[in-house]
Amino acid sequence: MDLKFDEKGLIPAIVQDHYTKEVLTLAYMNAETLALTIAEGRTVFWSRSRQEIWRKGETSGNVQRVVSITADCDADALVVEVVKSGPACHTGAESCFFNEVYVSPELKQFSWQGLYDLIKGRKTSPKEGSYTTYLFEKGKEKILKKVGEECTEVIIAGEKEDKAETVYEISDLAYHVLVLMVQAGITVEDVTRELENATLSTTRSNRKGCSDSLWQITRSPVSIVTRRCVMAKSTLQEMASSRVCAGGLTDSGLHGP
Repeated sequence: MDLKFDEKGLIPAIVQDHYTKEVLTLAYMNAETLALTIAEGRTVFWSRSRQEIWRKGETSGNVQRVVSITADCDADALVVEVVKSGPACHTGAESCFFNEVYVSPELKQFSWQGLYDLIKGRKTSPKEGSYTTYLFEKGKEKILKKVGEECTEVIIAGEKEDKAETVYEISDLAYHVLVLMVQAGITVEDVTRELENATLSTTRSNRKGCSDSLWQITRSPVSIVTRRCVMAKSTLQEMASSRVCAGGLTDSGLHGP
């Protein structure tokens, strides 16, 4: 592809976190720094203020390893996905974009990382009346029990082929899984890496003509659900008499009190 550089020989490069998809910074590249970025596998920009080549992390150590570079439809802008080793901003912030200009009162912003951070905040800074804080105070056993209950609810809804109810139950399950992740010290990035590795293993197996991939053998969705069902089985009678809703963003419950 023939990229279109501006009259100064530059092209904007939007840097995005590979795992969270958060926009980290907007920088500029010329033909030389783009070539260096590809050759070195790390972001290399052109500093407009210093008029020199700028290797991200050269002094701070916050290197950005490049996963992919994609051009837009007009070939005059780039999105660079990276795995970062530290904050992207010179202020120490994870992203250079943190000054809110406008937030819609109607359209809600959502990200898995954002929800994870909110849940983690309820563990590190307990809030009275928060359902999330309540789960952390009760500990791992309670959290695991809730994950089992919600897993069973998803199966029941899926069996009924009720899309709305299934979506509802999946969201409850997802919330409780995130609570478990925080409790266990597992990050969104950890899970993304595992899924990425499993997908890569599957792709490699398929290229070799193998019928059974690593994903199929060790991470079968059916076997995962089966294990969760066994764990949740003891809670079925309790659920039949009293349905417990998941807590979430409002702290009074994602879908209930």
